[in-house]
Amino acid sequence: MVKARVAQRPARRQDRAARPRIRATAWCVCAVVTALLTGVPAASAGQGAADLIVNVTHRARALHPGEIVVLNVRTAEAPAALGATAFGAELRFFPAGPANVWAALVGIDLEVEPGEHVVAVRATAVDGSLAGTDYTLAVEPKQFATRRLRVEPRYVDPPPEVVERILRERDQQAALFPVSTAVRYWRGGFLRPVPGRANSAFGRRSVFNGQPRSPHSGADFLSGTGTPIAAPNDGVVVLATDLYFSGNVVIIDHGWGLYSYFAHLSAIDVAEGDRVRKGMVVGKVGATGRVTGPHLHWTVRLNNARVDPLSLLELFPPGGGR
Repeated sequence: MVKARVAQRPARRQDRAARPRIRATAWCVCAVVTALLTGVPAASAGQGAADLIVNVTHRARALHPGEIVVLNVRTAEAPAALGATAFGAELRFFPAGPANVWAALVGIDLEVEPGEHVVAVRATAVDGSLAGTDYTLAVEPKQFATRRLRVEPRYVDPPPEVVERILRERDQQAALFPVSTAVRYWRGGFLRPVPGRANSAFGRRSVFNGQPRSPHSGADFLSGTGTPIAAPNDGVVVLATDLYFSGNVVIIDHGWGLYSYFAHLSAIDVAEGDRVRKGMVVGKVGATGRVTGPHLHWTVRLNNARVDPLSLLELFPPGGGR
């Protein structure tokens, strides 16, 4: 496993004259940049340190807010360390097939501004020399539909006695997702948690009882009450409780900043701290919390970015390797 060791670096617009951008369609390698990374000798490195030639590519359904991007880096030799930063988050790389090809996951948050965003890639050679290149992701705008729902009034205008609870639960969840666990639990493809049909509600602007609320940050799977919910991949349960708006929830930390959040469950079958395996039942579908009927709400967070679970399923389908 290649360790990520790179300082945070804010994204900036790329100089078009110095670095031309190449566009292509979704589901192909959308851009390729081959850069000569000039080794900067460390204090202990000799003058004979070899340069690293890095080829950077990516694949994604599309470069829109709410999408996951797989960043691939090819090095001339196995580096001592490889890392990158994107959208303010540090990326971790894992081997991705052929020798000296590494991959990392990038999350484009639901409300990222369209435009050019820089991924700063940095590598350390075995002789201590340093190398780096900037790679641009051109995020395109996306229009999300609006959904209008009727729910119980207490979920739109909560009574005063539950406000403190709501704030406490909000802070509890906000503290979880920025944590990027150093262990990568997930491997290979991701499973659909339930067999029911998934609608495309991710990102829709929500209006409850005529009042605008936060965008819908997950995918809803239509399934009957009591349907078993399978862990989409390995991980550790970091929250298993009842929340005011989300009802019964299970949150799984898959490692390296990737989380699954299941809401509105009728039953919770795991406890905080449990190690779960891909396919293990973690709960049952229900209609608890702010809902209009039984279904499974699945949210995915990647380095705190709100991303579409269907993006994860398409990039890493069941049976996939790595």
